Amino acid sequence: MKINFFEKFIGSGFYTGYSPYISGTVGSLAALIIYLVPGFEQLFIVIPAIIIFMTYGIYIGNKFEAEYGKDPAQCTVDEVVGMWISLVALPKTVGVVTTAFIIWRILDIIKPPPARNLERLKGGLGIMIDDVISGIYTLIIMHLIVYLLGTF
Repeated sequence: MKINFFEKFIGSGFYTGYSPYISGTVGSLAALIIYLVPGFEQLFIVIPAIIIFMTYGIYIGNKFEAEYGKDPAQCTVDEVVGMWISLVALPKTVGVVTTAFIIWRILDIIKPPPARNLERLKGGLGIMIDDVISGIYTLIIMHLIVYLLGTF
């Protein structure tokens, strides 16, 4: 399967997957920068973006895995989607966004159940699903934090 320019651009999280160091964190930072664009946090923008990137990420993930091997570091569209999920319907403040980023990276690295088991699935679904689950966990934790502590 040949990966074309557009697929490589999106699949690598805007080329962050080709970073020689911590490509997942770099991909998450790219997603955060896009999220910081005024208006991107609006539900009618961020939710379709998540759905489109997640769906296309599964397709592209199949190609990346065929080209680079199981869950390759070059494929960081999963980090983009997970980061965006982590921020849905939260206040867009420095404290909230920074905390969400830190929690997201920790959960993406430790992969709490069932994320680690589902990561073993083949192809793009295996690449995407653990990050979607970790993003949902981060989102729940962040909403609890904001509910209990308020916006910070």
